[in-house]
Amino acid sequence: MGVALTEEVRDLIAKNPPVAIGVSGGKDSQAAALATFSHLDQAGHVGPRILIHADLGSVEWNDSIHVCQDLADHLKCELVVVRRKAGGLMERWESRWSSSQARYEQLSTVTLVPCWSTPAMRFCTSELKTHVIMAELKRRFKGQTIINVTGVRREESAARSRMLVADGDRQSRVWTWRPIIDLSVGEVFEMIDASGLRPHPAYRVFGMGRVSCRFCIMSSMQDMVAASEQRESRDLYRRMVQLEIDSSFAFQGARWLGDIAPQLLDDEARDAFKLAKQRASIRKDIEAQITKPMLYVKGWPTRMLSDDEAEILSSVRQKISEIYGFKSHHLSPDSIHQRYAELLDEKSRRTPS
Repeated sequence: MGVALTEEVRDLIAKNPPVAIGVSGGKDSQAAALATFSHLDQAGHVGPRILIHADLGSVEWNDSIHVCQDLADHLKCELVVVRRKAGGLMERWESRWSSSQARYEQLSTVTLVPCWSTPAMRFCTSELKTHVIMAELKRRFKGQTIINVTGVRREESAARSRMLVADGDRQSRVWTWRPIIDLSVGEVFEMIDASGLRPHPAYRVFGMGRVSCRFCIMSSMQDMVAASEQRESRDLYRRMVQLEIDSSFAFQGARWLGDIAPQLLDDEARDAFKLAKQRASIRKDIEAQITKPMLYVKGWPTRMLSDDEAEILSSVRQKISEIYGFKSHHLSPDSIHQRYAELLDEKSRRTPS
């Protein structure tokens, strides 16, 4: 099986640039690394090559780092592990909820902001993977043009089906190359098996269709059930359900993680989870009174509220603060008017004339 190539990547490889392959422990990054090394060998590439893994902390499978290291040993290259300095993904979710509460109390947001990443807002990828990997590559290979390899495949989703084989940033300092973009899932496993390596046990032992975090925002119901059945996942499961309880936001939009394996929760947690779901329903009904013009855009109000709108927001904030136990400011219509005026004035000062 050959790799997908562009003329730009072919010409760049001939100049022996550093090649960094992002690996997660999943099948696609395994196959991408194998395919890339094979092609580079055939092309006579003699530049630096590394595998790079972004460690997301407690949300990762125990085996993921071992799969990455076995792959690096097989390819006889260095495995570089990078981490977000402020903590892993679980810590990011928890801090996001703390921030959401604080911002709500100060009327820096009109509605409560969910703590979880979503398919449309994947800060789990951008902040904890892409950012830290790019920072390390630009530090390690300062001033050089770098080929960054990913295991993206078009078969995975409609969005990925439209991706290019390769593209560069504005300064062409980093080229992202997707060498297995046209491979099927069957061809990916064939490549791994032919190498003598083993895919992550989550596929053939745990019975999962995809490997990323133990519980992923993109996981199917079947995968989340399978994950919950693994002993190593239980503490994380309880911690994530506790965040569902604290925030009253479901892990996957309308799908609650606490419903996946309630037998792993004690009686107190099950009761609290039931109340959290009720609180979520009440919150949605209350916030439904807020109209779009009352919301902030990019963190700022767009105009002053009418007296009727301020009355509505006052009622909403009092009710939300009561059911969550928040110590909120700006609860009266007059104080809401004052807060909007302060923010609009600050926005005006920050906006270049």
